Amino acid sequence: MRRIVGFAVAFAALVCLPRVGAAQGEKVRTVAGGGIAVKGWEGMPDRGSVAQAKFAKEGDALHVTTGPAVTYWNPANVAKGDYTVKATFTEPKFMNLNSHPHPYGIVIAGNDMGTAKRSYLYCAAYGDGRFIVRGFGPDPFQMNGREGESNAAVHKAAGPGEPVTQEIAMAVKGDTVTCAINGTVVASYDKSAVVGPGKLTSTDGVYGIRFPHNTEGTVTGFAVTKP
Repeated sequence: MRRIVGFAVAFAALVCLPRVGAAQGEKVRTVAGGGIAVKGWEGMPDRGSVAQAKFAKEGDALHVTTGPAVTYWNPANVAKGDYTVKATFTEPKFMNLNSHPHPYGIVIAGNDMGTAKRSYLYCAAYGDGRFIVRGFGPDPFQMNGREGESNAAVHKAAGPGEPVTQEIAMAVKGDTVTCAINGTVVASYDKSAVVGPGKLTSTDGVYGIRFPHNTEGTVTGFAVTKP
């Protein structure tokens, strides 16, 4: 039975949304026919309700259309020790629901998911060549700046309305946490930089995906591997 978790976390939304979005006054949409239609999966938006976004399965792909920014996970998907979580994200029409690029990506180390105490880390790519590494612990924390940074490994869409695809992988190995995009490691951190007060409780935990507000995309090849 699906579970829908809705919380109004205005502070988190204000911190996590890029400044340019506020400047342009982009409003959060409500997606028709919203909700979670994939068995076993749950979701938590930064604000509002998951009913404002749509999470469905189309063949082998997960199809996400937001609404508010939402983190999705299946409680059965837990990774411990050393592991790699990977997936391919496709934005069929870059920026078709928004006025500026928005990032989507992999979530790892999820604990207390669906509650105000949740903690997790995510690495996400923009279709303009940037990426971000951020988390909740339970308040938001940033690892590479408010608006992320550019990296040549991150694919760029040819323009608005054009497709763009990113292969994203987050890995824990020994005392190191990394994010690789399209086969290139774009960020690497010691565990001590991401685990501790105000950050993660552990690098063990639930893994999932995260989509920002007003974005549509598909996810394929979502899987975890062990050494």
